[in-house]
Amino acid sequence: MKHRIVVLGAGYAGAFTAGHLARRLSPADTEITVVNAEPDFVQRLRLHQLAAGQQIAAPHLTDVFAGTGIRLRLARVTAVDPERQVVAVADSDGDGEIGYDTLLYTLGSAVADHGVPGVAEHAFHVTSRPAALRLRGRLEDLREGGEVLVVGDGWTGIETAAEFAESRPDLSVSLVARDELGARLSPGARRHLRRVFDRLGVTVVEHTTIEAVEATRAIGADGTVFESDATVWTAGFAVNPIAAASGLHVAENGQILVDRTMRSVSHPNVYAAGDSVYAIGDNGRPLPMSCASAGYTGGQAMDAIVGRLTGSEIPNTKLVYPGNHISLGRRDGILQTVDDEGRPKPKYVGGRTAARIKAGIVTTSLWAVSHPTFGLPKRQRRVVAAPVASRREGDRAAA
Repeated sequence: MKHRIVVLGAGYAGAFTAGHLARRLSPADTEITVVNAEPDFVQRLRLHQLAAGQQIAAPHLTDVFAGTGIRLRLARVTAVDPERQVVAVADSDGDGEIGYDTLLYTLGSAVADHGVPGVAEHAFHVTSRPAALRLRGRLEDLREGGEVLVVGDGWTGIETAAEFAESRPDLSVSLVARDELGARLSPGARRHLRRVFDRLGVTVVEHTTIEAVEATRAIGADGTVFESDATVWTAGFAVNPIAAASGLHVAENGQILVDRTMRSVSHPNVYAAGDSVYAIGDNGRPLPMSCASAGYTGGQAMDAIVGRLTGSEIPNTKLVYPGNHISLGRRDGILQTVDDEGRPKPKYVGGRTAARIKAGIVTTSLWAVSHPTFGLPKRQRRVVAAPVASRREGDRAAA
């Protein structure tokens, strides 16, 4: 009987890792199923561009996995039962279950409303393709002078505000920042960001918290009212609650707790990667949710699964976070490196050079996902060892 590998989610971590597993493991011994709710690969790094009205490539997953032998199941994951080793799914035909021997959990993250009243009902966001398209439709309906309010001063909020202001100079774009704008950047990079926002006409309101969102306005903690024809919520991300509900050991934020090889500390035949995993980097700090972290954690999970199934050595993939690559429209950007403590280094790269670097990163990420078997050894390894560790081994890993 073949060893069943099931990958939940086909984002940057899931699609990349699934394709590489298919290339490295013999189909005589293994079968790989990818479960994803949408038929296309979503470039989440570029969803703010999609919302701004630009055309963004969305490769069909059937094309991405063509020739790999991977089975694609278009369905929504509703639950995971790690004791029975099954995944509950729902699609147009109803509910069903998929059994697994090894599970790779990469369901990612979504917008976090932090319990703020009205966010779910009235705010837009850019954490999924349907949400970005909904926001796109709203922006297309706005006439000259329409007011767009971006809430959140993280990288997504900064990129979104800049993209909208550049793409739609007829609109009035504002950004509400909880702290100082660009607080996690070096002083020089912060000055560059302010110059760009001034050039684009983005109004910035700092040290302000939004405590309620209504249909045509947002209300600050101090009672300030911000009129808005479209409020875009970018104030953080939250992971899918399915992992916590399943009984897997998770961190306070719901990310799956793993060992150095991305294997669950509570269930040794479950692995996690991307935004779903609470992974400690080589600097001893948790890796942030990012495309770069998805690549590193996905690569480590892949090496660990292949190693344990084939009885080969498991290398330690580097787990680092080198810095932040921020697009400021299509012609400007910031490349900010950080030290081992996550603090910004004094030097940064800005302007068109940074924009080209960010564009190159985005293009390379899409290419790597779309060509999952490129550059890998042609020899597919056979399963030669008992692949699933005992619960006792898992208990030792958690200790």
